[in-house]
Amino acid sequence: MTLAFFSDVHANLPALEAVFADLDADPPDMLFCLGDLVGYAPWPNEVVAAVRARRIPTIAGNYDEGVGLASDDCGCAYKTPEDEARGARSIAFTNEVVTGETRAYLRDLPRHLRLTFQPPRQPRAPKMEVLMVHGSPRRINQYLFEDFPEKHLLRMMAEAGADVMLFGHTHRPYHRVLPYEADGERRYRHAVNIGSVGKPKDGDPRACYVRLDLASDASARDPERVRVRFVRVAYDVDLAARAVEASPLPDAFADMLRNGG
Repeated sequence: MTLAFFSDVHANLPALEAVFADLDADPPDMLFCLGDLVGYAPWPNEVVAAVRARRIPTIAGNYDEGVGLASDDCGCAYKTPEDEARGARSIAFTNEVVTGETRAYLRDLPRHLRLTFQPPRQPRAPKMEVLMVHGSPRRINQYLFEDFPEKHLLRMMAEAGADVMLFGHTHRPYHRVLPYEADGERRYRHAVNIGSVGKPKDGDPRACYVRLDLASDASARDPERVRVRFVRVAYDVDLAARAVEASPLPDAFADMLRNGG
Protein backbone atom coordinates (compact mmCIF):
# COMPACT_ATOMS: atom_id res chain seq x y z
CA MET A 1 0.00 0.00 0.00
CA THR A 2 1.41 3.34 -1.06
CA LEU A 3 0.03 6.53 0.44
CA ALA A 4 1.11 10.01 -0.64
CA PHE A 5 0.93 13.19 1.43
CA PHE A 6 1.55 16.84 0.68
CA SER A 7 1.21 20.02 2.70
CA ASP A 8 1.88 23.75 2.89
CA VAL A 9 1.12 24.67 -0.71
CA HIS A 10 0.62 28.29 0.34
CA ALA A 11 -1.17 29.43 -2.81
CA ASN A 12 1.72 28.39 -5.07
CA LEU A 13 -0.15 26.96 -8.04
CA PRO A 14 2.86 26.18 -10.30
CA ALA A 15 4.44 24.09 -7.53
CA LEU A 16 1.18 22.21 -6.89
CA GLU A 17 0.67 21.50 -10.58
CA ALA A 18 4.19 20.06 -10.80
CA VAL A 19 3.51 17.79 -7.81
CA PHE A 20 0.24 16.62 -9.36
CA ALA A 21 2.04 15.82 -12.62
CA ASP A 22 4.61 13.77 -10.70
CA LEU A 23 1.84 11.91 -8.83
CA ASP A 24 -0.07 11.25 -12.05
CA ALA A 25 3.03 9.61 -13.53
CA ASP A 26 3.10 7.10 -10.65
CA PRO A 27 -0.25 7.22 -8.82
CA PRO A 28 -0.33 6.21 -5.15
CA ASP A 29 -3.16 4.14 -3.73
CA MET A 30 -4.36 7.13 -1.69
CA LEU A 31 -3.49 10.82 -1.57
CA PHE A 32 -3.96 13.27 1.31
CA CYS A 33 -3.32 16.97 1.95
CA LEU A 34 -2.25 18.19 5.39
CA GLY A 35 -3.31 21.80 5.03
CA ASP A 36 -2.11 25.36 4.56
CA LEU A 37 -3.41 25.70 1.05
CA VAL A 38 -3.34 29.51 1.11
CA GLY A 39 -1.14 32.46 2.04
CA TYR A 40 2.12 34.03 0.75
CA ALA A 41 1.45 33.63 -3.00
CA PRO A 42 -1.21 34.96 -5.39
CA TRP A 43 -3.25 31.82 -6.24
CA PRO A 44 -5.32 30.88 -3.15
CA ASN A 45 -8.58 30.27 -5.03
CA GLU A 46 -6.88 28.33 -7.81
CA VAL A 47 -5.03 26.07 -5.37
CA VAL A 48 -8.19 25.30 -3.41
CA ALA A 49 -10.09 24.62 -6.64
CA ALA A 50 -7.36 22.23 -7.85
CA VAL A 51 -7.41 20.25 -4.61
CA ARG A 52 -11.20 20.13 -4.57
CA ALA A 53 -11.36 19.04 -8.22
CA ARG A 54 -9.36 15.94 -7.33
CA ARG A 55 -11.47 15.27 -4.23
CA ILE A 56 -8.35 14.98 -2.08
CA PRO A 57 -9.06 14.40 1.63
CA THR A 58 -7.65 17.51 3.31
CA ILE A 59 -7.21 18.80 6.84
CA ALA A 60 -6.98 22.41 7.96
CA GLY A 61 -3.70 24.22 8.43
CA ASN A 62 -3.39 27.21 10.70
CA TYR A 63 -3.43 29.58 7.72
CA ASP A 64 -6.54 27.89 6.32
CA GLU A 65 -8.21 28.32 9.69
CA GLY A 66 -7.35 32.02 9.87
CA VAL A 67 -8.63 32.76 6.37
CA GLY A 68 -11.65 30.52 6.83
CA LEU A 69 -12.63 32.63 9.84
CA ALA A 70 -11.80 35.90 8.01
CA SER A 71 -9.27 36.60 10.76
CA ASP A 72 -6.21 38.83 10.50
CA ASP A 73 -4.24 36.23 12.50
CA CYS A 74 -2.84 33.18 10.70
CA GLY A 75 -1.48 31.59 13.86
CA CYS A 76 2.06 31.94 12.54
CA ALA A 77 5.17 32.53 14.65
CA TYR A 78 7.25 35.37 13.21
CA LYS A 79 10.78 35.99 14.51
CA THR A 80 11.13 39.71 13.79
CA PRO A 81 8.86 42.77 13.52
CA GLU A 82 9.68 42.85 9.79
CA ASP A 83 8.52 39.25 9.38
CA GLU A 84 5.35 40.04 11.33
CA ALA A 85 4.62 43.06 9.14
CA ARG A 86 5.08 41.01 5.97
CA GLY A 87 2.84 38.31 7.42
CA ALA A 88 0.13 40.88 8.12
CA ARG A 89 0.26 42.00 4.48
CA SER A 90 0.01 38.39 3.33
CA ILE A 91 -3.11 37.47 5.27
CA ALA A 92 -4.75 40.82 4.45
CA PHE A 93 -4.16 40.18 0.74
CA THR A 94 -5.43 36.60 1.01
CA ASN A 95 -8.55 37.63 2.89
CA GLU A 96 -9.21 40.26 0.22
CA VAL A 97 -8.95 37.97 -2.81
CA VAL A 98 -10.48 34.67 -1.64
CA THR A 99 -14.01 33.97 -2.77
CA GLY A 100 -16.83 33.14 -0.40
CA GLU A 101 -16.76 29.56 -1.67
CA THR A 102 -13.04 29.23 -0.92
CA ARG A 103 -13.47 30.70 2.56
CA ALA A 104 -16.36 28.36 3.39
CA TYR A 105 -14.34 25.33 2.25
CA LEU A 106 -11.36 26.33 4.40
CA ARG A 107 -13.57 27.02 7.41
CA ASP A 108 -15.13 23.54 7.30
CA LEU A 109 -11.94 21.46 6.97
CA PRO A 110 -11.34 18.87 9.73
CA ARG A 111 -8.37 19.11 12.09
CA HIS A 112 -7.12 15.50 11.94
CA LEU A 113 -7.48 12.38 9.80
CA ARG A 114 -6.75 8.81 10.94
CA LEU A 115 -6.27 5.54 9.05
CA THR A 116 -6.25 2.13 10.75
CA PHE A 117 -4.57 -0.76 8.94
CA GLN A 118 -4.96 -4.40 9.97
CA PRO A 119 -4.45 -7.63 8.01
CA PRO A 120 -7.87 -8.86 6.79
CA ARG A 121 -9.60 -11.60 8.80
CA GLN A 122 -6.93 -11.41 11.48
CA PRO A 123 -8.63 -9.68 14.43
CA ARG A 124 -5.69 -10.40 16.74
CA ALA A 125 -3.04 -9.09 14.35
CA PRO A 126 -1.37 -5.81 15.35
CA LYS A 127 -2.99 -2.68 13.96
CA MET A 128 -1.09 0.14 12.34
CA GLU A 129 -2.49 3.56 13.24
CA VAL A 130 -1.63 6.39 10.84
CA LEU A 131 -2.46 9.90 12.05
CA MET A 132 -2.44 13.08 9.96
CA VAL A 133 -2.20 16.50 11.62
CA HIS A 134 -0.97 19.89 10.49
CA GLY A 135 1.15 21.11 13.40
CA SER A 136 0.67 18.47 16.10
CA PRO A 137 -2.19 16.51 17.70
CA ARG A 138 -2.27 19.16 20.42
CA ARG A 139 -2.20 22.40 18.42
CA ILE A 140 -2.76 23.17 14.78
CA ASN A 141 0.15 25.64 14.84
CA GLN A 142 2.68 23.77 17.01
CA TYR A 143 6.11 23.52 15.40
CA LEU A 144 7.62 20.03 15.60
CA PHE A 145 11.16 20.63 14.40
CA GLU A 146 13.61 17.78 13.95
CA ASP A 147 15.26 18.50 17.31
CA PHE A 148 11.97 18.25 19.23
CA PRO A 149 12.81 16.08 22.30
CA GLU A 150 12.30 12.38 21.60
CA LYS A 151 10.59 11.60 24.89
CA HIS A 152 8.06 14.39 24.36
CA LEU A 153 7.39 13.28 20.80
CA LEU A 154 6.87 9.69 21.92
CA ARG A 155 4.49 10.79 24.66
CA MET A 156 2.54 12.95 22.21
CA MET A 157 2.18 10.09 19.75
CA ALA A 158 1.23 7.62 22.47
CA GLU A 159 -1.49 9.97 23.72
CA ALA A 160 -2.77 10.31 20.16
CA GLY A 161 -2.57 6.55 19.52
CA ALA A 162 -0.32 7.02 16.48
CA ASP A 163 2.19 4.48 15.17
CA VAL A 164 2.91 6.76 12.20
CA MET A 165 2.28 10.49 12.50
CA LEU A 166 2.49 12.78 9.47
CA PHE A 167 2.57 16.54 9.80
CA GLY A 168 3.82 19.74 8.16
CA HIS A 169 3.86 23.38 9.28
CA THR A 170 7.65 23.78 9.66
CA HIS A 171 8.29 23.37 5.89
CA ARG A 172 11.35 21.24 6.75
CA PRO A 173 11.07 17.51 5.95
CA TYR A 174 12.40 14.69 8.12
CA HIS A 175 11.65 11.14 9.27
CA ARG A 176 12.43 10.03 12.81
CA VAL A 177 12.14 6.40 13.90
CA LEU A 178 11.45 6.37 17.65
CA PRO A 179 12.04 3.15 19.61
CA TYR A 180 10.14 2.39 22.82
CA GLU A 181 9.29 -0.56 25.08
CA ALA A 182 5.79 -2.03 25.43
CA ASP A 183 4.78 -5.35 26.98
CA GLY A 184 8.42 -6.35 27.18
CA GLU A 185 8.96 -5.79 23.45
CA ARG A 186 10.91 -3.29 21.41
CA ARG A 187 8.55 -1.25 19.24
CA TYR A 188 8.79 1.78 16.98
CA ARG A 189 6.87 4.91 16.10
CA HIS A 190 7.47 7.00 12.98
CA ALA A 191 7.29 10.81 13.03
CA VAL A 192 7.27 12.24 9.51
CA ASN A 193 7.38 15.91 8.62
CA ILE A 194 6.32 15.96 4.98
CA GLY A 195 7.86 19.32 4.11
CA SER A 196 6.26 21.94 1.87
CA VAL A 197 5.03 22.00 -1.70
CA GLY A 198 4.92 25.75 -2.16
CA LYS A 199 7.26 27.35 0.37
CA PRO A 200 10.19 25.08 1.35
CA LYS A 201 12.47 26.32 4.12
CA ASP A 202 15.26 23.74 3.96
CA GLY A 203 17.39 25.46 1.33
CA ASP A 204 15.94 23.40 -1.54
CA PRO A 205 13.42 25.42 -3.60
CA ARG A 206 11.90 22.32 -5.21
CA ALA A 207 8.44 21.22 -4.08
CA CYS A 208 8.41 18.38 -1.56
CA TYR A 209 5.93 15.62 -0.80
CA VAL A 210 6.04 12.16 0.79
CA ARG A 211 5.29 8.62 -0.31
CA LEU A 212 4.63 6.18 2.52
CA ASP A 213 4.90 2.48 1.69
CA LEU A 214 3.22 0.15 4.19
CA ALA A 215 3.81 -3.58 3.93
CA SER A 216 0.69 -5.73 4.24
CA ASP A 217 1.94 -6.94 7.63
CA ALA A 218 3.26 -3.56 8.82
CA SER A 219 3.24 -3.12 12.57
CA ALA A 220 5.02 -1.22 15.32
CA ARG A 221 7.25 -4.26 15.89
CA ASP A 222 9.27 -3.94 12.67
CA PRO A 223 10.44 -0.51 11.49
CA GLU A 224 11.55 -1.91 8.14
CA ARG A 225 7.92 -2.59 7.15
CA VAL A 226 7.30 1.16 7.00
CA ARG A 227 9.15 3.04 4.27
CA VAL A 228 9.18 6.83 3.88
CA ARG A 229 10.30 8.44 0.63
CA PHE A 230 10.73 12.19 0.23
CA VAL A 231 10.08 13.29 -3.34
CA ARG A 232 11.46 16.61 -4.60
CA VAL A 233 9.85 18.04 -7.72
CA ALA A 234 11.36 20.81 -9.82
CA TYR A 235 9.00 23.50 -11.10
CA ASP A 236 9.27 26.98 -12.59
CA VAL A 237 10.23 28.76 -9.38
CA ASP A 238 10.97 32.01 -11.17
CA LEU A 239 7.47 32.06 -12.66
CA ALA A 240 6.00 31.85 -9.17
CA ALA A 241 8.45 34.41 -7.81
CA ARG A 242 7.67 36.90 -10.59
CA ALA A 243 3.95 36.50 -9.92
CA VAL A 244 4.57 37.35 -6.26
CA GLU A 245 6.55 40.43 -7.30
CA ALA A 246 3.72 41.52 -9.61
CA SER A 247 1.19 41.24 -6.75
CA PRO A 248 0.67 43.39 -3.64
CA LEU A 249 2.55 40.73 -1.63
CA PRO A 250 6.02 41.57 -0.26
CA ASP A 251 8.87 40.94 -2.71
CA ALA A 252 10.70 39.14 0.10
CA PHE A 253 8.36 36.18 -0.44
CA ALA A 254 9.71 35.87 -4.00
CA ASP A 255 13.28 35.73 -2.69
CA MET A 256 12.24 32.99 -0.25
CA LEU A 257 10.84 30.92 -3.11
CA ARG A 258 14.03 31.29 -5.12
CA ASN A 259 16.26 30.44 -2.15
CA GLY A 260 14.17 27.74 -0.51
CA GLY A 261 14.19 29.58 2.79
